[in-house]
Amino acid sequence: MDNNYTLDLSSLSKELRLLLEILKTEDYDSVGLLKKELIDINWGEFLQLAMHHRVYPLIYTKLKKADDNRIPPYIIQTLYKEFKKNTLQMLLLSGEMEQVSELFTENQIRLLYLKGPVIAADIYGDISLRTSKDLDILISITDLKSAEELLLSIGYEKEVVPNFLNEWKWRRHHVVYFHPQKNIQLELHWRFQSFPMKEPKFNELWERKRVSTLTSYPVYFLGKEDLLLYLISHGARHGWFRLRWLLDIDQMLRKGLKLEDINSLIGKYQNRKLVGQALILASELLKTHMNEGWEKLTEGTDSKKIAQNAIDFIKGTESLETIMSSECYQNYSLSLKSNLQRFFVFLILFYPNSADPMTLRVPKPLHFLYFPLRPFLVVWRKTRKPS
Repeated sequence: MDNNYTLDLSSLSKELRLLLEILKTEDYDSVGLLKKELIDINWGEFLQLAMHHRVYPLIYTKLKKADDNRIPPYIIQTLYKEFKKNTLQMLLLSGEMEQVSELFTENQIRLLYLKGPVIAADIYGDISLRTSKDLDILISITDLKSAEELLLSIGYEKEVVPNFLNEWKWRRHHVVYFHPQKNIQLELHWRFQSFPMKEPKFNELWERKRVSTLTSYPVYFLGKEDLLLYLISHGARHGWFRLRWLLDIDQMLRKGLKLEDINSLIGKYQNRKLVGQALILASELLKTHMNEGWEKLTEGTDSKKIAQNAIDFIKGTESLETIMSSECYQNYSLSLKSNLQRFFVFLILFYPNSADPMTLRVPKPLHFLYFPLRPFLVVWRKTRKPS
């Protein structure tokens, strides 16, 4: 992609640079030609980065063919062990995905899979080449109660979430369930991401759905354009701190997705800035080739700024919880939003949450008082916090 903007990548470690070089090398046999990149590598750190970014299946499939004695044998052996574990995990999730689909369909609940084995097969052509720790399902919010009852009936346990005055509608977009016997986690979504980000309605997504060939029972997932935009919004929201998400974008664009097929959706859901960020990162880090016209989406200064800001999250190995609790991430998160969306984020701060009745108990008939009281309760909690 031709553009006049170059990211500052000077802060990337040589281990991360090597990881990126291997990922963007299309010919597996040519990995061994990376002479300069293999000098003075801390292989323990390299392995940690491959695991953190969840790209170890692809790294393994490339390095095992490299036949380069500069790569310590234990690196290949460790990657192979994790590759096998991931393959078994993806097979387990595939079976559960089919069973849940059948259960929901028999009970007239429409569901779309957002990630997991279904997109690994679609994007990479092989479920073993992508990792997934859980199943992500999107349903209509009107089916939320019925879907929960079904999951509980087959042994899933619901994560305990705060729900004071229905705060979940404003602060959450999914609920987590866990099956202790199967050791499977499932996220039940009613939105891609929390309000106030703009996104398609479920019925619209259902009309553009695709059916997977991975299972014998029909399993539905997002259309190509919807999947690309969802993965971009998901990656952007998490600061692209895992390269796996950027690889998904790279693989989808390499298959020749055309701009005209997605341009109307970009405008309708106001995510041009996020698409531009993803294209800049994919081009700069993975040398993703873009079809004609895509480079126009990278021209905005906002996209360039948030692409550079994401490098701070990509280069480290911190957990998502650590990243999201930082002031740097809070500023980054706001920069993804429009001025109107930032205003709504500010308004949501005034909506009561479960900490408020713990600070000051008010009789249930007077719970409406928590709305005007909330600013004072927040200030009170902050002043009472130990330094």
